[in-house]
Amino acid sequence: MDEKTNIISSSLLFQGLAEDQLKEIAEISIEKRFDKGRLIFNEEDDGNGFYLISEGQVKVFKLSSDGKEQILHIFGPGDPFGEVPVFSGQKFPANAAAIEKVSLLFFPRKTFIKLISSRPNLALNMLAVLSKRLRQFATQVENLSLKEVPSRLAHYLIYLIEDQGNSDIVMLGISKGQLASLLGTIPETLSRIFARMNNQGLIEVKDRNIRILNQNGLRELAETGKRE
Repeated sequence: MDEKTNIISSSLLFQGLAEDQLKEIAEISIEKRFDKGRLIFNEEDDGNGFYLISEGQVKVFKLSSDGKEQILHIFGPGDPFGEVPVFSGQKFPANAAAIEKVSLLFFPRKTFIKLISSRPNLALNMLAVLSKRLRQFATQVENLSLKEVPSRLAHYLIYLIEDQGNSDIVMLGISKGQLASLLGTIPETLSRIFARMNNQGLIEVKDRNIRILNQNGLRELAETGKRE
């Protein structure tokens, strides 16, 4: 496989497709690059296609009327984003920007829809990704509306443990300011909670590396707001 086809094959969206199908998809994709901080699309821009990350990280976020940012998702290599309007033909429901220098593959909506109509397994993959995103949104809404910030942070650390292979040490792939926005708080509050969890013997923080000292206590905090 060439590099572009290999990137596409690694994504959940395109898993299980034959090599000739992956090459067809690669042929309709357009390579794009954005520097750190660059906006990729605005909320209410026409949803004329979606993106797949080759390198780097992208944040999807909303802005309040007073300019406060709420990060909805942070995506990395292999993740698609902006795919919601593909079927509906509507506008993007949020903004997207590069957290760091990123390389992307862009799939124009009309061309992709034409291709997907003859690939039922691709349509099923698309539904699986959208269902996963819906579950993530439901969890985020629950966390932001029903849980205090310590529980939100504990829940996020549990997610990192599972995502990074159940290691005793997890790495934050984003800044603490971006994490604060993702958790619906401010950096100062987040720093105090990190310090408190450190003093409680749950974690040990060193820069972006976090050693998990008491995973059971962390899970209890995530679920109930209290540690064991």
